[in-house]
Amino acid sequence: MVPNPEKIKAGPSHGLKFIAMGVARVPNSNKLYLAGSDFKVHETEAGAKLDVKEIGKHDSYVTGVALAGKTLISCSYDQHLTWWDTEKKTQVRTVEAHSKWVRQVTASPDGSLVASVGDDMACKLWDVKTGKVVHELRGHKEKTPNHFPSMLFTSTFTADGKFLATADKVGHIVVWDVKTGKEYKTLEAPGFYTWDGRQRTHSIGGIRSVAFSPDGKYLAASGIGHIGNVDHLDGPARIEVFEWQSDKKSVLYDKTKQKGIVNRLVFAPNGSWLLGAGGAGNGFLIFIDMAKNKVAKEENVKFHVHSLALNEKADTVYAVGHNGLATFEMK
Repeated sequence: MVPNPEKIKAGPSHGLKFIAMGVARVPNSNKLYLAGSDFKVHETEAGAKLDVKEIGKHDSYVTGVALAGKTLISCSYDQHLTWWDTEKKTQVRTVEAHSKWVRQVTASPDGSLVASVGDDMACKLWDVKTGKVVHELRGHKEKTPNHFPSMLFTSTFTADGKFLATADKVGHIVVWDVKTGKEYKTLEAPGFYTWDGRQRTHSIGGIRSVAFSPDGKYLAASGIGHIGNVDHLDGPARIEVFEWQSDKKSVLYDKTKQKGIVNRLVFAPNGSWLLGAGGAGNGFLIFIDMAKNKVAKEENVKFHVHSLALNEKADTVYAVGHNGLATFEMK
C-alpha cells in the first residue's frame, strides 16, 4: 500500500556546502548521488549523520545526475555529459553534448538510454553503453515570442520507455516516440511563462519538470505562474496535469499556500498522488490527490528544493537544494 502523504513527518536534515541541483538514488538503499553547484559530483548516504564524498568534477555547475544500472551520468553548464563507474569511482567518458548549458539528464526505465536537454533547444538520446547519440530531437524554438533566447529545461520517459516528453521556457511540450525519434504529440501550457515588457524587458518562467503517471494516462508539468516582479519568484506555485493522449483541458493546481517555482515532480508508484517540490526563499513539498483532484498536503522545507527522490515503497522522500538535504517519512 502506498503511504498517505497527509501523515508525512520530517526526518533527518543536513546542511551542505553547495547547492544540490540534482539527485539520483541507488535502488533499495539510501545512497544518493548529488549534482553540485561547486562543479562536483558527490556520493553520500542519507541518515542521522551525513558523509559527503566527491566522485569527480565538471568545469561548471553540475545540473543533474541520472543512474543507469551501475553507471552514473552527470550533466553540466560546461555543455558536457560525463559517465562514471560507481563501483570504481572513476570517469568512463565525457562528451561535449550540447552547444549551450545542459539543464537535465534522465535515464530510461530500463537503463539503456539517457536523455539530455540543453539551451541549444535540442534533446539528445544517448546509448548508455557506447555513449553514442541514438536520436537528436528538435521540436522547440530557439526564441520566445518576445524574441528572448528560450531554454529547454526538462524531459521524462513513460514507465514503459516508449515515449519521452520535453518541455521549454514558453510552456511548449513535445511528446516523442523513443524508437523512431519522431514527434508524436504537442501540448501547450503558456501559463508557465511571464514576459514583462513595461517595467523591464525581461522574461522568466518555463516548465521546470514533467512527469508521466505510472499508467501513462497523465502528463504533469510544473513551474511558476504569473510573476508580478520578474526579478523575484513571487508568483504562485503552478502544476498542470494533462490527459495527454486526448484533447481534454488540463487540470490546474495553483491555489496553494506556496509562492515560488515547482522544480521537480514525482508520481507515487501506483499513481494515487503526485508530489511537487520547489521554493522561492524557503522550500516546499506539495502533494496532489489524483483521485480527489485536489491538493492533499503541503509541507514546508527549510531550504529551496531543486530536486527529490522517492524510495521503492514511496514512504521516504529525499529532498535536496540550496545548501541542504532533508528526508521526510510517511506511514
